Amino acid sequence: MQQVTEGILRMGDRGLAVAEIRHRLAHLGLIAPASSAHDCDVAGCDLFDEQVDHAVRLFQQRRGLRINGVVDAETFRALDEAKWRLGDRVLSFTPRHPLVGDDVATLQRRLGDMGFDCGRCDGIFGPRTENAVREFQRNVGLPADGVCGPQTLRALRCLQRTVVGGRPYELREAERFHHDTPTLAGKCVVLDPGHGGRDRGAVAAGLDEASIVDDIVNRVEGRLVATGAHGFRTRASQLVLQDDDVPPSDADRAAFANAAEADVLLSFHVDGHRDPACNGLATYYYGTTAERSVVGARLAGLIQDEILSRTDFLDCRTHAKTWELLRRTRMPAIRVELGYLTNPGDAARLADPTFRDRIADGVVAGLRRLYEEAAERSSDRAEGALGGH
Repeated sequence: MQQVTEGILRMGDRGLAVAEIRHRLAHLGLIAPASSAHDCDVAGCDLFDEQVDHAVRLFQQRRGLRINGVVDAETFRALDEAKWRLGDRVLSFTPRHPLVGDDVATLQRRLGDMGFDCGRCDGIFGPRTENAVREFQRNVGLPADGVCGPQTLRALRCLQRTVVGGRPYELREAERFHHDTPTLAGKCVVLDPGHGGRDRGAVAAGLDEASIVDDIVNRVEGRLVATGAHGFRTRASQLVLQDDDVPPSDADRAAFANAAEADVLLSFHVDGHRDPACNGLATYYYGTTAERSVVGARLAGLIQDEILSRTDFLDCRTHAKTWELLRRTRMPAIRVELGYLTNPGDAARLADPTFRDRIADGVVAGLRRLYEEAAERSSDRAEGALGGH
């Protein structure tokens, strides 16, 4: 699958890589399988046609990916993960290359429903999932080795009908946040300016995405320092980066935030599109059909509202996504798409330093509101407890 992992596939392409994509989509029930080699020859199983394009878009929608009908590295990774069902393989924690797949997500949901804390059901078998497996094994009298093998699977199946569904991760995340210090002062905020180095992101109207978001992050960082918060950046200043520098991957950026034990991660991007009419502000947080980051969703809404109240961006609302950066972070994380450089109106807005100041003001105001709301809820709980006595 070198063609997929190093490039992209889209409608009109043909070859063995397309045949593999069709096979995976058929395995998921999103496209009709070829019943024989003759049928494959007749139907053109190596052709990326409208049927494949529709199936890819449907898959992307279900998985919380960008819906564009293009099989890039991210979509292919999701297709690869979707092929696994719980019981297909033995699951265990390997530090350098953790197992990833839908079977891991199913295991995490099953354990979470029974009260074992795996953290986010992200489909990544990490140390927290291993600890939850060990705890489950202890409770059912199995050797607590943290490996989900045949014996552990049998125990899970025996208990399958005794548990009920729910959203335990959402409840735990909200509860942890409400017990946190209800002020922005002292918080660790990781700021992620997208792209960087030789990757300039969207380029149009004499502007480039990497420079714009780096400047906005500088403005946000200065305002955070004034509130007593600590801002950390996922990449160096654009003044330091050289043309041949390679920016960190989304996984690297998430690992940086996790290692810093950040309270919040804010990622900034500017979009681009072949249609110059596309414009507006959108904010994204982690979420799937099964669960979402409730704190991330609230923060996304607050920052969206605060920026809109200070600017004339079109409101493109907030959305749940499973992008790598949002998925791999252990703290509430959001990605803000600050308009489209390919739209003349948005490009003119983003070229104005005063407009960038208003964006930075909105970001910090949204963060401040998040913690003010937490303080109000804590106060209400305390008053309710006192009233009960």
